[in-house]
Amino acid sequence: QVQLVESGGGLVQAGGSLRLSCVASGSIFQFHVMGWHRQAPGKQRELVGTITGGGMLDYVDSVKGRFTISRDIPKNTIYLQMNNLKPEDTAVYYCNARRGTTDFWGQGTQVTVSS
Repeated sequence: QVQLVESGGGLVQAGGSLRLSCVASGSIFQFHVMGWHRQAPGKQRELVGTITGGGMLDYVDSVKGRFTISRDIPKNTIYLQMNNLKPEDTAVYYCNARRGTTDFWGQGTQVTVSS
């Protein structure tokens, strides 16, 4: 049973920073891609960014230059460093991992950015 546990959300003022963590139950190399998604109230869940097993990164345009995904392989953890946060970044952020054709999700962590 794969588990993904996020942490690090909270309330921050616009322009501030947060770092989210996602710890996987087992090696992150079991997944060929991991990433972060977010869902704002009344909106569909959207992709924020991904990191492949080979370390390739990709981001949605709205966060490029502000958000960075990284990983700590021995800790089975990926991170989402969020800088220069904006009120429109307010959402529940979810960690995602794909193994084969199966997607796994964390429980989500709330990020609220005040103006």
